[in-house]
Amino acid sequence: MRKPPSSPPEPSIIRSTLRALLHPRRLIPIVLLSSSLVVAQGNYSRDPFAIPLGIAMCVAFVIVAPVSWRVLFPDRFNLRHGGIRLILYGAIGAGVVWSLGIVVPRVLDMGKTLLTAPTSVVVCLALFLVGGWGLGRDMWLENELARAEARATLLAREAEGAQLLALRSHLDPHFLFNTLNAIAEWCREDGETAERAVMRLSAMLRTVLAGVRASTWPLAEELALLDTLFELHRLRDPDRVRVTRRLPQPLPDVAIPPMLLLPLAENAVKHGPAAGHDGEIVLAAHTTADDRLVVSIENPGAYRGRRPGGSGIEIVERRLALAYDDQAVLTIAAVGETTRAEVTLPIAAHLPGSLT
Repeated sequence: MRKPPSSPPEPSIIRSTLRALLHPRRLIPIVLLSSSLVVAQGNYSRDPFAIPLGIAMCVAFVIVAPVSWRVLFPDRFNLRHGGIRLILYGAIGAGVVWSLGIVVPRVLDMGKTLLTAPTSVVVCLALFLVGGWGLGRDMWLENELARAEARATLLAREAEGAQLLALRSHLDPHFLFNTLNAIAEWCREDGETAERAVMRLSAMLRTVLAGVRASTWPLAEELALLDTLFELHRLRDPDRVRVTRRLPQPLPDVAIPPMLLLPLAENAVKHGPAAGHDGEIVLAAHTTADDRLVVSIENPGAYRGRRPGGSGIEIVERRLALAYDDQAVLTIAAVGETTRAEVTLPIAAHLPGSLT
């Protein structure tokens, strides 16, 4: 299994911090709090520079505080190794508050204002330090969550790839062994049939191996694989295994995960004609007005629910969820005395890249 790649460092902490500050869930509270402070500043003092100074202090605090924290503490804060950085962070906050809350008012010869009163300067410093820590930590946690979700998604894709490589339920070993035994008998009795069976089995295995290495392939390739499977069963029991195809021409140009439908086709034979039920297997496909593809496989014998120990249906459901983010649906139900398995998936879905 491929090791999940580590996330690359952010190209610019300043740019990424500014983008994060503009997110509505941060921007709205910041604007509300800053507006309240600026209005209070204007009401407390009639000095013409009171409101501009209040705006400058809010803007400086909102930008400088989280940027300083993220530059000094790009990873999780650890007091044992970050004591010096914490002192530096406090010095930056003190410098900003001292410059805007004490130096600028004296240079402009301003009178008393709400934000420049001695006690207010201490409160402003506390707001700078706590606000920068809170915003910086929130952005770090958000990034860590995004990285964790990306790793979880990659591991889920890798797990799907492992299931493909295992492929136990997608190629029933009893079916393969029985086919090989039948070929051995045909070699003695019917060389032409044996040759056709070998060629079809070889083509099927070659296609399966190609599908294991691919992340997607055309719908036509998937349906051709099902046809090969049905033909192999027909060679062994031509009177019982009968297949009707109701497919549009030309087939929709749609890419799907390889061997997605193969377990459903195997189940159709196994629980239909091979179980003694007389009737046809019907393979059908069509597109809908809302750009969805519907592929169905119907076999004789009414559906009785999921059988203990079976894993084919669960694997198909999981692959659909991973490939289409829960936009695809598998339904299996009894339709009179038949069983219909139907897969509905979005045509325009962007499937994940190669797993290998």
